[in-house]
Amino acid sequence: MTDQSPFAPSADRTVQIVTSDGLEEAITGLPAASAEHARGAGFEAGPGETLLLPAGEGPFALIGAGPAKTPFDIAGAAMSLPEGDYAVSGLPEGWDATQTAIALGLGGYQFTRYKAAKRQPARFVVPEGGDAAEAARVVAGVTLTRDLVNTPAGDMLPSDLEAAARELAKAHGAKVHVTTGDKLLKKGDSYPMIHAVGRASVDAPRLIEFEWGDESHPRLALVGKGVCFDSGGLDIKPASGMLLMKKDMGGSANVLGLASIIMDAKLPVRLHVLIPAVENAISGNAFRPGDILDSRKGLTVEIGNTDAEGRLVLADAITKAVESDPDLLIDMATLTGAARVALGPEVAPFYTDNAELAAGITEAGEQSDDPVWQMPLWDGYDQWMESPIADLSNTGSGSFAGSITAALFLRRFASDAKNWVHFDIFAWNPTARPGRPQGGEMLGARALWTMLKDRYGR
Repeated sequence: MTDQSPFAPSADRTVQIVTSDGLEEAITGLPAASAEHARGAGFEAGPGETLLLPAGEGPFALIGAGPAKTPFDIAGAAMSLPEGDYAVSGLPEGWDATQTAIALGLGGYQFTRYKAAKRQPARFVVPEGGDAAEAARVVAGVTLTRDLVNTPAGDMLPSDLEAAARELAKAHGAKVHVTTGDKLLKKGDSYPMIHAVGRASVDAPRLIEFEWGDESHPRLALVGKGVCFDSGGLDIKPASGMLLMKKDMGGSANVLGLASIIMDAKLPVRLHVLIPAVENAISGNAFRPGDILDSRKGLTVEIGNTDAEGRLVLADAITKAVESDPDLLIDMATLTGAARVALGPEVAPFYTDNAELAAGITEAGEQSDDPVWQMPLWDGYDQWMESPIADLSNTGSGSFAGSITAALFLRRFASDAKNWVHFDIFAWNPTARPGRPQGGEMLGARALWTMLKDRYGR
C-alpha cells in the first residue's frame, strides 16, 4: 500500500463507464475519431476492459462494466489507466456512488512491505452523490485487513499482532489491555484454553483487548481469531496444509479492519475488541490429543484434534466478551475447511439464532457487494459435540457438517449473549479479481459495517 489517498479532489480527465447493453449508444455518442477508434479496436465493454481514446474532445478512456453486475468489475481501471487523476461518468443504473468509489479505491491496492510497487494507481474523484469520507474509511479498513493477513508469520506473531492492535487503538484513543503468557492462568480471571493452545510457541500467547467509545452507548463486542500461524500442533498438518497458515489470523485482521471503520466513523457504540493471539506450535509442552482442558466458562473440553484449535481460543475470548453483557457480540474466524467446501472462498457463511439480525446482515451484504450466507445452527447436531469424559469435545463424533459443529461448539460459550453472530470466513482471495487481488481479504466485515450503521445509526 502507498500513503497516497486513493481519491482525487478534482481531475481534468474523464473516463466513461460503458455497459455491454449500452455499448452501441455510447460509441455513437463519441466524437467521430474516438468512435472509429473504439470500433476498430474491437471494444466490447467487457468487465474490466479499458480503452484509451484519441486525444481531443470526449472522454479520455472507456471502461467496460459488462452487464453491470457490480462496481468491482471496473476496479481494475486503477491499474490499467495511466497514472493520474480521473473523474468517472456514466454510472450504470442501480450503482451506488459510494460503493463505486470503494471499488475503484480498492482496485489500486498493492502489498509493498517486501516488494516495491510497480507503479502508482490511478486515482478517481468520488462520483457525484458519493460519500468521500465513507469511501476513504472503508478502503482504509480493507487495506489494514489485507496488509495484516498478507504479512507472513515471521513478522506477524502474537507480539506483532498486539503491536498492530495497539497502533490502531492509539490512533483513535482506545484503551488497551493485554493478558500475556502465564498471566492467562491467573486464578479467578483465567483463559486456560488460550494458554494451552499457544504455550508451545516462543512468542507467548495473549488476549489482546481494547475499548473505545462512550460508556453510555450500546456495547458492541468484536472477537477475532488470532492464530498467527497454525502448524496443526501435534496433529501436524502436511506441508501443503501449512502453506497459507499465515492467514489463520484473518479473523482478527477482519475485526481490526472493521474496528478501524467503526472508530473513524464515530459510530455511537461502546466498542470492545478481543483478540486471542497465539501460534499453534509444536514443542515438549504442546497440548495433546486426548487432553482435557479447562475453559474460562468452566466447561471442560476433550481434545480430539490439536488442529481444531481456533474454536478453543475463541471460546475463552467469547466468554470474556459475554461477561460485559454486550448488546451484540460478533466473532470472526478462519475456522473450518468445511465452510470453504460449502460456499467457496467468496461467500462468507455466518451463524446466528436471531432471524431479524440474520436478515439485516444478508441485506447489508447485498447493499455493500460483500456476499454473505446464513448457515443453520442445527440443534440435531449439537449432541455430536458430547464427550464421554468431559463436558464437550473440540471435534465432535464425526466428519460431517464441520462448519456447523464448530459453530455449535462456540454457541455453548456464547449462550448467555443477548445477540450473537459467528462468521466462518476464508480471508483470502485464491485468484485475483478486479479490486480483489490474490492474497488477504476482508470478507463479511463490509456487510457487517453496513448492518451496524443501520442498527446503531451514524
